Amino acid sequence: MASGSEGPGSASPTPSPPRTANRLAKEKSPYLLQHAYNPVDWYPWEQEAFDKAKSEDKPIFLSVGYSTCHWCHVMERESFEDVEIGRMLSENFVCIKVDREERPDVDKVYMTFVQATSGGGGWPMSVWLTPDLRPFIGGTYFPPRDNGRRPGLKTVLTRITEQWQSNRAALESSGEKVLEALRKGTAIEGQPGETPPPAPDVAHRCFQQLAHSYEEEYGGFRDTPKFPSPVNLMFLLSYWAVNRSLEEGAEALQMTLHTLRMMALGGIHDHVAQGFHRYSTDSSWHVPHFEKMLYDQAQLSVAYITAYQVSGEQLFADVARDILLYVSRDLSDKSGGFYSAEDADSVPAGGGPEGARCEGAFCVWTASQLRELLPEVVGGASAGATLADLFMHHYGVKEPGNVDPEQDPHGELQGQNVLIVRYSVELTAARFGLSMDRVKQLLASARAKMAAVRATRPRPHLDTKMLASWNGLMLAGYSRVGSVLGDAALLERAVQSARFLHTHMWDAQRRTMLHACYRGDEMEVEHAATPIDGFLDDYAYVVAGLLELYEATQQEEWLRWGEELQERQDVLFWDAQGGGYYCSDPGDDTVLLKLKQDQDGAEPSANSVSAMNLLRLSQYTGRPAWVERCRLLLAAFSDRLTRVPIALPDMVRGLMAQHYTLTQIVICGQRGAPDTASLLNTVNSIFLPHKVKLCACVCVWMG
Repeated sequence: MASGSEGPGSASPTPSPPRTANRLAKEKSPYLLQHAYNPVDWYPWEQEAFDKAKSEDKPIFLSVGYSTCHWCHVMERESFEDVEIGRMLSENFVCIKVDREERPDVDKVYMTFVQATSGGGGWPMSVWLTPDLRPFIGGTYFPPRDNGRRPGLKTVLTRITEQWQSNRAALESSGEKVLEALRKGTAIEGQPGETPPPAPDVAHRCFQQLAHSYEEEYGGFRDTPKFPSPVNLMFLLSYWAVNRSLEEGAEALQMTLHTLRMMALGGIHDHVAQGFHRYSTDSSWHVPHFEKMLYDQAQLSVAYITAYQVSGEQLFADVARDILLYVSRDLSDKSGGFYSAEDADSVPAGGGPEGARCEGAFCVWTASQLRELLPEVVGGASAGATLADLFMHHYGVKEPGNVDPEQDPHGELQGQNVLIVRYSVELTAARFGLSMDRVKQLLASARAKMAAVRATRPRPHLDTKMLASWNGLMLAGYSRVGSVLGDAALLERAVQSARFLHTHMWDAQRRTMLHACYRGDEMEVEHAATPIDGFLDDYAYVVAGLLELYEATQQEEWLRWGEELQERQDVLFWDAQGGGYYCSDPGDDTVLLKLKQDQDGAEPSANSVSAMNLLRLSQYTGRPAWVERCRLLLAAFSDRLTRVPIALPDMVRGLMAQHYTLTQIVICGQRGAPDTASLLNTVNSIFLPHKVKLCACVCVWMG
């Protein structure tokens, strides 16, 4: 995520001498390792750093980012590689570097502070703390030196150092006031006897708020930048399912299918190598931020396969398969786990100055490259037309490039083309006098040739860190798509993923703890990092994935493990006084705010996911206590759900499920028998948002 619209500073960094490793060289996080040779005395988030700050009475400079973050790369190149800035940081501060994906608890606390004090947020995040970890100043990206009205990092460091020495009490007091306000403002608690708000009213208000922000021409819910927002789309599909006879239900369905269709045709969708980029910088889904995140692939695969269930439109099933093809090929580890992300930046195929990387270099094309690669004549009514002509027409390729300079502020995409479907197959076929089948064959042939060329280009950085939370989301994706399409290979990949989680992310000794991340073979080497205990997201997402896998395979081992994980989640994170789950261990003194995330954003909040998990588990296991726990959770978020349900569309789905109750579909039959398989396929083909599916000895439908 870019932290702002301002570009890099114009001044060159002070050249570095021959590089020596700092403490981060012993870490395993790809992001921390990217900073292992900075001329900065970096510490990871650990007690040694906190003790040093206290013993030397120095403020802490906390820098938070992740390995595929474009602006994190910019700030490292401009500032953290600068010897003078490195000296200022190391002499005056205790410098701590955090991978936000490894430590979402730390990131959420200080991002809440930055958003409250600056009105915005993003990564890289830069926060200055007292030795007891209390923030007093924060921001996101800083250029190295003053840039217009934006102060440079050198200026900020100088001012903070001076203020710490001469006006420290005021700094600390100001920060403490903000922190206290945040404690009050972020408190989410149900009152004794409070019940969840009426689901139909909340759902209707959520629909109205989404409809108000909907962009009709290209779909989506804002102008620019435009994010996929699967949580919005899945709510709208659930809203349609219970209001399909009403005008609002039809509108919800139209909004969803149009958005998914436009995204699939747009440049945010990688037409050559599959998968989806992070977001679009324009309103038409054309020019993306080229990063690819695992959690986007996971949620979008579910959204597209659900759209297929609802509409029967083959495009949506094809896109769901397309996403999983990308994940299986490029984001899969031999252990069965899934990698976190691919970077937006890479070295251009023709090279660049000193190996400089450009955003999108791996993905974009010039017209001349395509004419050289696709010279064959395609025939038809358009005499002499080549495959390049047909392909360029269909995908909007232009000789001077098709990227608007407004979407390319640093000139990295000049003369380049981002593929976007400009014409339907029917119109392209008519334009070139060919059959639709022939055009489909030609376009597929061209994409295959382009994929082969792309495979020879310098690849973007791959973040091989495997997170339990995002692997749980991806497990759900493979399970849902595999069951709807009846694809045994996809279901086998889902089982492989679950076995990976159980083998590598579940504590083999205590049998009570989920680990937050795993880094493959590196975990076995000397200096292996201490495993990070799982956070609420890890438990909630993995439980959700296991429940999807259980429904897809009816293998009880996954239900039993999901039940065990839910029990552990209840012990670790449940707020017995106010209801709902804390994001991290409330007993961890290094995390200053005890937060319950109250927004479904790029990822659904873990409380939203947990609401549905609790309802489903209660049906599978016959434990009514989990229904009551779900009620208490929803009651704790009652104010938020009532006022701004658009902030929690996934939790609104849970509220709807609690209101309408889940229907058990129990199928009788011999496992693997044709008639049983036929019944299962029939159920899988229909979108039923408020159901649980079981195989049993008696065939009944129960409300």
